[in-house]
Amino acid sequence: MSKNLKIFLGISYLFILFVFLYFIFESIQINRLDDFSYYKELQSNLDSYVSSNIFINLVYFFIFGIAWVILLGFGTPILIMSGILFGQWLGTAISVLSLSIGALALYSIGNFFFKDLVKLILERKFAKYISLFQKNEFFYFFIYRFVGGLGVPFFLQNLLPILFGMKKRNYFLSSCCGFIPSFFIMNTIGAGLNIYVKQASNFSMTNLILSKEIYLPILMFLILMAVSLFIKKKFFNDRN
Repeated sequence: MSKNLKIFLGISYLFILFVFLYFIFESIQINRLDDFSYYKELQSNLDSYVSSNIFINLVYFFIFGIAWVILLGFGTPILIMSGILFGQWLGTAISVLSLSIGALALYSIGNFFFKDLVKLILERKFAKYISLFQKNEFFYFFIYRFVGGLGVPFFLQNLLPILFGMKKRNYFLSSCCGFIPSFFIMNTIGAGLNIYVKQASNFSMTNLILSKEIYLPILMFLILMAVSLFIKKKFFNDRN
């Protein structure tokens, strides 16, 4: 890829990111971020807006989720948001689908435009795993997604299969399946936050943590982390 094209793509990305952040912060009243009643107002307004046309809002979120991943966004914020907006079940479904498609789009873009750069950044770090993925790319990439990408930032996780030329069908399906457990937990936390803000008259960190809508998904998250550490040790240790 030519240097001019790289510069153009980089500037385009920064412009889109700037416009997106501008509209986000333009709609937030910064001076009221320490006022719990402000969050209750936001929660009420969001509930009314989403429930007024759930299908259209799912479509909007679906498109936004794809764009978020392509623009190298982190996974956790959008998962919490989908739980707040749509609840744990519908939020999980729409976030798994949109982020899987977004990841596939980013993988395709990276494979076409930035293959050499991705290999330069990731190949040395993951050289010992490439042959493992090549044995059974679907299974091992599913495991990789399940364990949270071995601590690698989300956008780099999405680009890793460039190193071993993964088939797009396997990439999408293994991502969908591997995302489900952690995405469900994050969406459950988001839904719990929404319930807490709706029901509480004032904010209390203790009451928040002790509410079952919050401590149960946190407990599930800890269990998932323990399982992930076991799986990581079994499949991604230096002996494999």
